Amino acid sequence: MSAPTPTATPVPLESVELACDFGPLKLRSPILTASGCFAYGQQFAEFMDLRQIGGLSTKGISPLPRHGNPLPRIYETASGMINSIGLENVGCEAFLTEKLPFLADLDVSVWVNFFGTDFETYVDCAKTLSEGGEGRIDVLEMNISCPNIKKGGIEFGTVPEVAHRLTKACVEASEVPIVVKLTPNVSDIVAMAQAVKEAGAIGVSLINTITAMAIDVRSRRSRIATTYGGLSGPAIKPVALRMVHQVAKALPGFPICGMGGILTGEDVLEYFIAGAHCVQLGTINFSEPGAALRVTRELRELMAELGIERVQDAVATLGGYEAEPAHAEVSPWA
Repeated sequence: MSAPTPTATPVPLESVELACDFGPLKLRSPILTASGCFAYGQQFAEFMDLRQIGGLSTKGISPLPRHGNPLPRIYETASGMINSIGLENVGCEAFLTEKLPFLADLDVSVWVNFFGTDFETYVDCAKTLSEGGEGRIDVLEMNISCPNIKKGGIEFGTVPEVAHRLTKACVEASEVPIVVKLTPNVSDIVAMAQAVKEAGAIGVSLINTITAMAIDVRSRRSRIATTYGGLSGPAIKPVALRMVHQVAKALPGFPICGMGGILTGEDVLEYFIAGAHCVQLGTINFSEPGAALRVTRELRELMAELGIERVQDAVATLGGYEAEPAHAEVSPWA
């Protein structure tokens, strides 16, 4: 017997309220744009009114500028893309003086993604951005998918104890709330989320890209110079939804920003039902620079159709299925 379908009583479009909370944050809309896919924001201003989105997460910022990986470093797959940009960015100081003023004038939630190559540079980056932001940064989104060069390349985001210590140190160094962006390349995503929650993070971003590769059979070489890269786009959405749901079930009420393969307003609502409190749009921005506004419009229309007046009314509302009656002659796989 399948789960009963909730009866939907449509509500007027104008009664749908997209403003929502993410922990201590007040968001105008639950739809943000994702780090690495929206640069520093200025490049997209000609495609849409950035003031209409809920916020944006910047390119990953490191203490010093980085040139990134050699070409080729992006390859389009059948349902997404693989990238190995190498976290190219202008560095903390240039970001604070050259990029942040534009973002601060938008009156949207500014999430600054940041990273380091070892424990000390993570903490230094958090401290520099917190102090230099002067109240213009709402969230420091800590990317712990980076390799620890002092520990043989292990990712900070794969060992709960390491993630806890690093998060705790960055939280203590920053006056800006910390959200931790988790890698899906782990065996226990709940343990990782629990570790950073206990360390003082106000929430998590789920998920980062999945390690992947693609091969040119004619040259017998990888499609990208670094051989492996991060897979994003629609291909990873089922994995992302599963991880969002796992964390939401294990840590009720802990804020989750969902991401991975969002193309439509219906995709967004799936993330809410799984347990996300807001979302970020990433890969879609490359093919449709103004996608965030279309998806926002679609979300509002779908919520009105389904009688959902507030975002929080949909969060973590996934239903279950009633068990089929036991019958000795019926195969459980039939």
